[in-house]
Amino acid sequence: MALALLRKTFNSLNPNDRILRSLSSYAAVATNNAEKPVSDSSSSSFTFSPDQNDNTNTTNKGNAAASDDIYIKSKKPPPSTSVTMPMSFMTGSIVGKRFYKQVTTRVAEDGNGWSVMLDYRTLKTPSKRPLKCPTLPLAKAIAAEWDYQLTDGIRPFTMPLMKLACTALERVPLTRSHIINNLMTRFHQDLVFCRAPDDNELTTGVYELQVKKLDPLLKWVESEFGFKPVVYSSFFGGKQEDGLVNAINTLLKKTNDNELAAIDALTSASHSLIISIAIFRGKLQIDEAIELIRLEEDMQVEKWGLVEGGHDLDVADLKLKIRRLLKGNLVNCVDTMVVRF
Repeated sequence: MALALLRKTFNSLNPNDRILRSLSSYAAVATNNAEKPVSDSSSSSFTFSPDQNDNTNTTNKGNAAASDDIYIKSKKPPPSTSVTMPMSFMTGSIVGKRFYKQVTTRVAEDGNGWSVMLDYRTLKTPSKRPLKCPTLPLAKAIAAEWDYQLTDGIRPFTMPLMKLACTALERVPLTRSHIINNLMTRFHQDLVFCRAPDDNELTTGVYELQVKKLDPLLKWVESEFGFKPVVYSSFFGGKQEDGLVNAINTLLKKTNDNELAAIDALTSASHSLIISIAIFRGKLQIDEAIELIRLEEDMQVEKWGLVEGGHDLDVADLKLKIRRLLKGNLVNCVDTMVVRF
């Protein structure tokens, strides 16, 4: 009974309506295909092959219709000869898995500087500029940072020299005047200009230590720039003579982008522009600079004891920040800065 009712319902349908609905469907498909952009055959290679496993087309359209179907399959593009770091590289997040096996260095294509190679790819900055290092030691140091990366991910926070080199190439040229102004603004609160009060029993020992360790550096500043620095005991700092300020400002303006980036990074770590300049002029060695930076804190540690996981990590972090700049030789200005000034 039910079967007969269904047969009667199907027979009552207008066959012309079914044909029109089918034609409308095919017309809609053809219209959609016509609106799609046609790929340029000159830029890509294609392989044409019929799909022999499409049972649906064979059932609905017949063997003749199925044999006329053409499926396009593009070939893989050739491998790139360079690799560009994403902008997330500068933020410290993991940027992806390690995709290279060997890291090497070579002379840049224009003969000016050195390039880092990841297999056959030339390393580039986040803005797709070739990463050219001014010195071979810096290129080798950056190559060592890339070679250190594990297979499960590239970690930018373990690559400080790479980030600093990108900063020197891309950000310093655009913000050079701002960097110099910021350094000169903090110059009046420089670490070496500050003195503990000498009329207080609690700070007498600190004052004597500062005189012993910092006064020789201040005398060097006077002989180097011709102006005697002003020392102060105020927490808010003081004001240096205009002659000394102008001399330091002129020195910073004569630096190149790599030198300025390194001086800015070192000043941020040491809280002293004078110590930064003294390091690059050869006045201070690394250990001497670290001793002056941590002068008061080391005295407190000697008196009250060291906090494990605190003081020791601060010392290690400071040593890393300073040594990476000098061992990587980002700034080739130990002699050139003296000549330029």
